[in-house]
Amino acid sequence: MTAARAARNCRSSPKHPDNQLGEMTLANLLKDRVALITGASRGIGAAVAKGFAAEGAHVILTARTIGGLEEVDDDIQRAGGSATLVEMDLQDTLAIDRLGANIYERWGKLDVLVANGGALGQLTPIHQYDPKLWEEVIAVNLTANQRLVRSMDPLLRLSDAGRAIFVTSTAARGARPFWGAYAVSKAALEAMVRSYAAENVKSKLRINMINPGATRTGMRAAAFPGEDPSSVKEPETLVPLFLELASPDCLTHGDLIDA
Repeated sequence: MTAARAARNCRSSPKHPDNQLGEMTLANLLKDRVALITGASRGIGAAVAKGFAAEGAHVILTARTIGGLEEVDDDIQRAGGSATLVEMDLQDTLAIDRLGANIYERWGKLDVLVANGGALGQLTPIHQYDPKLWEEVIAVNLTANQRLVRSMDPLLRLSDAGRAIFVTSTAARGARPFWGAYAVSKAALEAMVRSYAAENVKSKLRINMINPGATRTGMRAAAFPGEDPSSVKEPETLVPLFLELASPDCLTHGDLIDA
């Protein structure tokens, strides 16, 4: 599926010339919505956090370290938005459960979940993969997302238009030599999200995946150290697509969208 099709399935989508966050016409598309974004201290997560806040959402941002989140929060506050920062390791599944409880106590619902946090691991042959690192990558990219679903699904159902967006990768498709746990975890994530979406065909939830493709992030630089960063798109170019899928008016459900 293409991003264009996703836009056609949304009854109203923001007008963002040239798909650039810096040129957004603020439409309060997410006014008074509560959105949780994991892996929000940099890269795609940070760009989405700023874009959602610019459209009126209160964003709950998680990452392993608070420093990066504070920088994102500074930008959001300067632009007149609001955020709540949560220092949290996605491998800590009990922390995910506590976060769900805290969101319920404070807001009584969750409107949007953006499951963006991820780990690359090693690019190495399968038979040489470090067992501990393998478990960590699977824990972050797959198990944590199931725990997010388990904890946040009841809150999304309390919204008038719950939206869940998961971030996958081209590495999940076909034979990807040396991508090891990352490719395996993303393939498994896609299977899980398809099942979750199929279970909710008759609900008001809208559940989708985005494959960002080549994007200028720290993970991309680690995977392709010799690549010219200017040759790939900036994270901000993805924000309009995330906004479309997070919109209360968007009808797209159960799709994987290549950005």
